[in-house]
Amino acid sequence: MPLTIRKVEFWPVDVPITDPFVVATGSRTVAENVFLRVTLTNGAQGYGEAAPFPEVGGETRENCLTALRQLCKAIIGHSAADYKKIGLKLSEQARTHPATRCALETAVIDAYCRASNIPMWQLWGGTDVRARETDITIPITDLDKTVALARGWYVQGFRLFKMKVGKDVECDIRRLEAVHHALPGISFIGDGNQGFSRQDCLTFAREVKAFGGTMVLLEQPVVREDLDSMEAIRREAGIPVAADESVRSIVDAQEVVARGAADYINIKIMKTGVVEAVEIASFAKTSGIKLMIGGMVETRIAMGCSFSLVLGLGGFDVLDLDTPLLLANDPVTGGYRYNGPHLQPWSGPGLDMKITSSPNVTTIE
Repeated sequence: MPLTIRKVEFWPVDVPITDPFVVATGSRTVAENVFLRVTLTNGAQGYGEAAPFPEVGGETRENCLTALRQLCKAIIGHSAADYKKIGLKLSEQARTHPATRCALETAVIDAYCRASNIPMWQLWGGTDVRARETDITIPITDLDKTVALARGWYVQGFRLFKMKVGKDVECDIRRLEAVHHALPGISFIGDGNQGFSRQDCLTFAREVKAFGGTMVLLEQPVVREDLDSMEAIRREAGIPVAADESVRSIVDAQEVVARGAADYINIKIMKTGVVEAVEIASFAKTSGIKLMIGGMVETRIAMGCSFSLVLGLGGFDVLDLDTPLLLANDPVTGGYRYNGPHLQPWSGPGLDMKITSSPNVTTIE
């Protein structure tokens, strides 16, 4: 069968981050990721990426590499056309390794789309194929550095700033106020990464409003299990709330909707795998909850898969697809590209990307 998965190769990759990526729960100076390549019997190849962020998802790169040695064997001999069944099987075998599953699913889907000669976004329907604007992330850092980073991105055309907050509410307020006064015509996402208490988040929201700042979203302000506080913040702050870490599965998404805990669900393929991300997005749309999409600290491989969901499924209001811009270099050629804050679609098959493998490759056949 021409679409049978014949070989899987994977290797670790280190990509330095331009400025330390500091969030309320941890920090990174290097993206310690894994690249993966699937080869079909007809020669078609597809790429995937695992971007574990231990403080958010619990996975490390070492976990990923260990799990891949087993999971790759489980998909050899299967047809890439059965990517949905493969996603389900991987989920059953490695529920606690979503970034690992994401890499395998992405590569299988990429190979299938290349063999079928269609862009990956066409697989999901091609509902909304157009250039889209992303926010840009400003990590937790001191006041002067915050303003300097924001000013640098502003010059490049960025107007929606995703501010990492949640470690020190007074510092958070001062940082946003300084950026607000330095740069006209901007708006904010306040991303707490579970770092706020309910009261601190309400204080933060109130003070940002007081200095005239425009807050588009409060993203995951409190710990993932505290849906009562998410609902209360949504009601009392008067600012839409996005559930990120609170939604790691379709069951989580159903609970968030049932509890009225968020206005948005942040889809991340690194949290759920690709097939389940599509399921969550479809559920959200039928439930009347809005969609945003983001990622961990990823290159354009994983982020291209996420962008394919935006273009294919449609219905995504807020894009947080910026992490390749935060990396010191781009190890990927081809595919979508950035023009300032705008992601430009591609027309080639699959992700239409290539990466050069390192000497440190593990091969499963």
